[in-house]
Amino acid sequence: MSNQSLVTAIDHCSVIVDDTQKALEFYCGILGLELDSSRPEMSYPGAWLNIGSDEGRGQIHLLELPNPDSVTGRPAHGGRDRHMALRVSDIDAIARLLEQNGFEFSMSKSGRKALFCRDHDGNAVELVQK
Repeated sequence: MSNQSLVTAIDHCSVIVDDTQKALEFYCGILGLELDSSRPEMSYPGAWLNIGSDEGRGQIHLLELPNPDSVTGRPAHGGRDRHMALRVSDIDAIARLLEQNGFEFSMSKSGRKALFCRDHDGNAVELVQK
């Protein structure tokens, strides 16, 4: 096998949520992600959200299912918890939107232009300005 990676991109990540519509308030309403209407009918509610341009597009899949993980006792700083990292164009604008909508966040401990917050379901999200 070659040392060259066969993995070329992240296609999607899945996030368990308690209420899809409430989760959409965060992911679409605050972060501005686009709802993908091509999600097929499934045995549980949820949504697919597009990230990026057509060629480099990835997705977040919201799964409205019972959560097998505890949502309490998570680290206060999302960087010390499992999380997804999303690139943003303006970290200061994101911080203002989070504050205006009552979401707590902490800045990256590494000194990068990044912050960590949690969605309504306690899922950690890192937002990074490159």
